[in-house]
Amino acid sequence: MDVKTAAIQVLQQAGTPLHAKDIAEQIMVAGLWQSEGKTPDATVSARLYSDIKSNGDKSPFVKVGPQTFALRDSAEIPSSAVPVPAPVEEAPKPSAANAGFSFTDCAQKVLEEFGGKKPMHYKEITEKALAKGWLVTGGKTPEATMYAQVITEIKRQQKRGERPRFVQHGRGYLGLSQWMGRGLAFQIEQHNHQVRKALRERLLAMKPGEFEELISQLLAEMGFEMVEVTKLSGDGGIDVRGTLVVGDVVRIKMAVQVKKWKLKNNIQAPVVQQVRGSLGTHEQGLIITTSDFSPGAVKEAAQADKTPIALMNGEQLVMLLTEHGIGVHRSTPDLFEIDEEFGPVMK
Repeated sequence: MDVKTAAIQVLQQAGTPLHAKDIAEQIMVAGLWQSEGKTPDATVSARLYSDIKSNGDKSPFVKVGPQTFALRDSAEIPSSAVPVPAPVEEAPKPSAANAGFSFTDCAQKVLEEFGGKKPMHYKEITEKALAKGWLVTGGKTPEATMYAQVITEIKRQQKRGERPRFVQHGRGYLGLSQWMGRGLAFQIEQHNHQVRKALRERLLAMKPGEFEELISQLLAEMGFEMVEVTKLSGDGGIDVRGTLVVGDVVRIKMAVQVKKWKLKNNIQAPVVQQVRGSLGTHEQGLIITTSDFSPGAVKEAAQADKTPIALMNGEQLVMLLTEHGIGVHRSTPDLFEIDEEFGPVMK
């Protein structure tokens, strides 16, 4: 099955927009497609965006946010993607207050209301979420989707050194980590949180040139090729350029601006406009910051009639650095430690 067809199946089963990373992980968990590259989420994002770019309103996909996609309501779903489910009894319609919950949020709500601090099977969790009207999906196998999304979230959070929201208890049974209290898992998460905080402080202490070199290293780890830091002058505000290669077929030129800004000093819309105006022919933009983005900047970056600008905030940056082992190392399978040779020495 190709990436496009697999993505249609995952999005149809989810019934809600998903980030490219979530789409990629669910595709691979379900065995619909396997990537040989290091960044399957980048492959998925590139394929879906390319389909939108090439087919416009005829594409089955619509981009609703940075690397976040949904199925277009008017799209025709290929018959090979998902069999049409037989008519079933209509589930209770959710109230306005309950509409729009993701599978994982539904799982948490069910466990909190019905679990009594005891694990529940994912099929029972799905059944109660549908009965309560919290989960709205047109997929044929919501139970499998529920389990896949919870397991995917657990693995992603573990990989980033976070304390997972859910805990597996035997085959198919799930519970909440908060039921475990302030035990070892909580202590590990607290430790890794402090490490991520220290890593962010070291980023802020870096010299501009060092920070740009770090970003070029991260991009290379993420699957970019021909990555180079631009000259200090005449770059039009662009700090790093590279090409994201997907399966040796798709090549996307990226122009990256990095902003080593303090927390709460958020990137505003004019910065996004500046980057867009500095793009070369066939280039797309990416802004990476140690801080965050204002709502205006996020809206400007996602303008449908303009070249899209991807955004990476400080939290996402630190998570990707830890995920790729840059600036940190694992002292145990779950504990991160600062790499003492990374960045300026903090007193």
